[in-house]
Amino acid sequence: MVKNISIISFTIVLLTSFKIRDNIFIDKSEGQKAFVLLNDIRANSTKYFSQFDFLRSTKISTRQLVWNDTLAKVAETKALDMATRNYYGHIDPDGYGINYFINKSGYKLLPEWTDKKENNYFESIVAEVKDGESAIKTFIIDSLVPSLGHRNHLLGVGVWNSSLFDIGIGFARRDSGSNHKTYVSLIIAKHKW
Repeated sequence: MVKNISIISFTIVLLTSFKIRDNIFIDKSEGQKAFVLLNDIRANSTKYFSQFDFLRSTKISTRQLVWNDTLAKVAETKALDMATRNYYGHIDPDGYGINYFINKSGYKLLPEWTDKKENNYFESIVAEVKDGESAIKTFIIDSLVPSLGHRNHLLGVGVWNSSLFDIGIGFARRDSGSNHKTYVSLIIAKHKW
């Protein structure tokens, strides 16, 4: 009888340890929904005037963004890293920015874009949004960034942002054990010339 109790106790401890583990995963469908919405806003901005009145006076790029699997993998890895290591920022806890990871992935950048390990010329991030479409809307409203850097990045506002054309989006979910339940990394970039 004692032997059976110890086996049952061990089994309960073992099952509990698996149950406590957080469920962290990439939601590819939300990344794709975000991509579709962003391209639609770029192509048909007048359709969104009622949601985003500022679009009436903003010169956005109508160039359609092209999904890039390499950038998507980098963005997914970054979103997953933020969820796993419980941080939220363009620079990871080891001091690396997204330009380093983009270049390391084989998507070649100009050397001056990677001269500092913390460089970020291509990433927008957001946390605690319910889905990919909410992420895009949050980026475009950009209420927490006075320079409107996310809005300009996503909508191709200005000479630099309008020159970017490849996109990858990572949408990570985490059930518990973190400051946020969702983390999004959105990369719009271009290869070196």
